[in-house]
Amino acid sequence: MKSGSNTVQRRGGGWRNTFVLACFVLPVTVVIIRLLYMQFIVGDFLNAQGDARQIRTVQMSAHRGSIVDRHGEPLAVSTPVDSIWVNPGELGPELGRLGELAAALDLDPDRLARRIADNMEREFVYLRRHIAPARAAAVLSLGIPGVRSQREFRRYYPAGEVTGHVLGFTDIDDRGQEGLELAFDHWLAPDIGSKRVVQDGLGRVIVDVEQIRPARDGSTLRTSIDLRLQYLAYRELKRAVAENGAQSGSVVILDPKRGEVQAIVNQPSYNPNDRSQLDVARYRNRAATDMIEPGSSFKPFILAAALESGRYSPDSLVDTSPGILTVNGRVVTEDNSNLGVIDLTTVLARSSNVGAAHIALSLDPLSVWQVLAGFGIGRLTDSKFPGESSGVLNDPQHWREVNQATLSYGYGLSVTALQLARAYSVIAAGGVLRGVSFVALDESPPGQRVISESTADELMKMLQAVVLPGGTARRAAVANYSVAGKTGTAWKLGAGGYQQDRYTAIFAGIVPAGDPRLVVVVVIDDPRSGAYYGGEVAAPVFATIAEGALRQLAIPPDALTEPPVSVIASARADTAVAGSQASDSSAVASARVDP
Repeated sequence: MKSGSNTVQRRGGGWRNTFVLACFVLPVTVVIIRLLYMQFIVGDFLNAQGDARQIRTVQMSAHRGSIVDRHGEPLAVSTPVDSIWVNPGELGPELGRLGELAAALDLDPDRLARRIADNMEREFVYLRRHIAPARAAAVLSLGIPGVRSQREFRRYYPAGEVTGHVLGFTDIDDRGQEGLELAFDHWLAPDIGSKRVVQDGLGRVIVDVEQIRPARDGSTLRTSIDLRLQYLAYRELKRAVAENGAQSGSVVILDPKRGEVQAIVNQPSYNPNDRSQLDVARYRNRAATDMIEPGSSFKPFILAAALESGRYSPDSLVDTSPGILTVNGRVVTEDNSNLGVIDLTTVLARSSNVGAAHIALSLDPLSVWQVLAGFGIGRLTDSKFPGESSGVLNDPQHWREVNQATLSYGYGLSVTALQLARAYSVIAAGGVLRGVSFVALDESPPGQRVISESTADELMKMLQAVVLPGGTARRAAVANYSVAGKTGTAWKLGAGGYQQDRYTAIFAGIVPAGDPRLVVVVVIDDPRSGAYYGGEVAAPVFATIAEGALRQLAIPPDALTEPPVSVIASARADTAVAGSQASDSSAVASARVDP
C-alpha cells in the first residue's frame, strides 16, 4: 500500500510540475513570438506609425518683402505675429477646458465648441489669427493638449491713409490684393520653407530632422514715390476737398524725364491698417481708375495736332466772332464773350472754345486722332497698376463734325488723372512719350517721339501764357518759378445727360517751365462751395503743391522776381515748416489699428 501511494504521488507531482512549467514557458513563448512578429512581420508599419506620432513636417516662416520710397523710407513692412491652431483629436479628455481656452482667445465658448465638434476629423483648425506673440505664449502656457501656435507676419503701413491708395493692402495670408501690393506680389511674396522635426506630446519641437525646402524672404520694392511729396499732396488735396465741399479729388505728380510717379493721392482716403475700412468705394485709386472728361485742359493736344500739321504756328490767327459757333445743331459758346480775332496762344490763354473748335474742324480727323493717340490718350499708361482704366478715344471713322468740335475742348472722350499727367509729360519732355513707372529708375528710360521738339517747345511757351495776367490760371503762379499749364472745367455726365450744375475742376501744370522737373495734375470733383472753375478751385492747389515740391527737391528758381538771398532764406524757412508739418502728419497717420 505504501509503494502504491508513492507511485500515485509521483504521478500527481509530475503533472503539477508540467503545469507550472507550462505557465512560465507559454507566456514567454507568446512574448517572443509577438516580438518576432512585430520585428519582422509588421515592423515597418509600426515604425511608420511611431514616426507619424512624433515626426511632423512644419512650415518655416518667411516675411514679405518691404516696400520703401525712393529714398528708402519704409512704406509697408511685415511684423511678426502668432496664430493659434488646434488638433481637435488631441483634446480628448480636456474638452472641458474649452471655456478656459475661449476666454484666453476672447472667443465665444459655444461657437468654439461647435467649431471643434464640426472638425474632429481634421488635424489642423485655426482658432485665432494674428495675435501678439506675448498673448500667444499665454495661451500655450495653459497646457491644453493639441493647442499650438504658428509664426506668421502681418502687414503694417507706417504712413496709414497717406499712402493707402498707391500701396493697396494684403489679405490675412499676406497676399497682395490691391495697389502695388498686388501688382508686385510676385516680387514681394516670400517662399515658405518646410522641414521635418520630432515633437513631443505637446507639439513642442525636440529636434530638427531635415530641411525639405529652404525659406526665402520676399524682395524689397523700391518705389518711385517720394514720401515727402506724398505727404504734401495728401495734405493740400484733403484741405481743398474740404474747403470746396467737393465729392472727391485726386493729385498726380510725375517726373517727366523718367515717367516716375513721385506722388499720387486721392480723397476720400482709407487706412489700410484698419480692415474695417476695406471697402471698394474707399480703396480704389481714383487717379488711375476713374475716368473724367478733361474739359479745356485737353486743348493743348488739339493745338499740338494743329502745329504738327504745318498749317498753324503760335501766331496764326483764328476769328472767333461773334463768340458763338453752331455745329450740327450744337452751339459752342465763349461764356458770353466775343474774343474776336485771336492767335493760337490767346486761344489757350483765354481758353477759347470757339477758337479751339474752329482749329479742330480745319484738321483731318485721322491726323488729329494719330496725334492724340501718340500722347497716350485712350490707352493704358504701361504702369501695370491694378484696375487702371484706359480711357476712351473713339475711332475717327465714327467722328462727326460735332464730335470733332466738342473734342477740341475736352468733351466726348475720357481720361484718368494719371493719363492726363502722362500726356502733359510728353510736352514737358520735348515731345517724347515714356511709360509711367511706380518703381524707382536708375536712369531715364528710352521713349518714343510723338511730336517734334519744336512743337513741344512752342506749346510750352503758349502754356506759360495761361498762368500770366490775362490768362485763366493766374492763381497757379509760383513765385520765382516759371509755370506752364492749363485749366479745365467740365460738366459732369449723369444718367440724363450733362448736369449743368455739377462740375469737375482740373489744372495740369509743368514746373519749372524753363527746365521741366515736375508735372502736377489736380482734379477736384463736384465742388459745392460756390467756386467751380479749374482756375479758381484746382489752380491754387497746384500752386501750393508745386511750390512745396520745388523747395523740397531743392530745384533752383528760374524766374527770380526778388534778390536770390531773399529767395534762399524764404525757401529754407518754408522747408523747415513743411518738414515739421510732415512730421506731425506722419505721427497722426501712422497710428496703428490692431484687429
